[in-house]
Amino acid sequence: MKTQKHDTRQMVSVALMAAIVIVLANTPLGMIQLPIIKATTVHIPVIIGAILLGPSAGAILGAVFGICSLISNTMTPTLLSFAFSPFMSTSGIPGALKAIWISVGCRILIGVAAGWLWIALEKLKINQLIALPVVGFAGSMVNTVTVMGSIYFLFAQQYAEAREVAVTAVWGLIMGTVTASGIPEAVAAAILVLALGKVLIQIFRRMGSGTLRTEPAK
Repeated sequence: MKTQKHDTRQMVSVALMAAIVIVLANTPLGMIQLPIIKATTVHIPVIIGAILLGPSAGAILGAVFGICSLISNTMTPTLLSFAFSPFMSTSGIPGALKAIWISVGCRILIGVAAGWLWIALEKLKINQLIALPVVGFAGSMVNTVTVMGSIYFLFAQQYAEAREVAVTAVWGLIMGTVTASGIPEAVAAAILVLALGKVLIQIFRRMGSGTLRTEPAK
């Protein structure tokens, strides 16, 4: 009976976090339109959900984020939407599969990486004031590095054509995006995960849900 209650609470918690992801993904707060690509804050509830509920829940939330990204890039395309939406593919089925990997697969990795990193830091008994921003920063960088890295390795030619540059210039442009957009996103994620995570951990601990430690925070 106790296990059933825990499972129900876990499912409700995942559904609630998924709803937050969906809301963010469909408002300007979650998908910030830039000239070439869409910056995002949707990865933040994915990271927090992975911390509170574990890597499996983080993977589910990441998948929800990815599906929202796929839909957004299909409905309101940008120059790089071919890399995020299979329906915008310029290279047939192979391109569509690559786009699904970037839009959904890479986002699943956010929740998995954040969840397992949190577990590792908890086992090492790292102070939450350090662990939370570390997981926030790392989770955000997983998003940026895997997405932009996949674009480089899978869509370099199409990226060059979209930006009207030589293929040899793609690496520099990718690194420019990581530096100009990815690092600020990661810093913001570190701050927000610390601020929100500290409060939510206490709430979830009282509820007795998630994968959190039961001893008091340091």
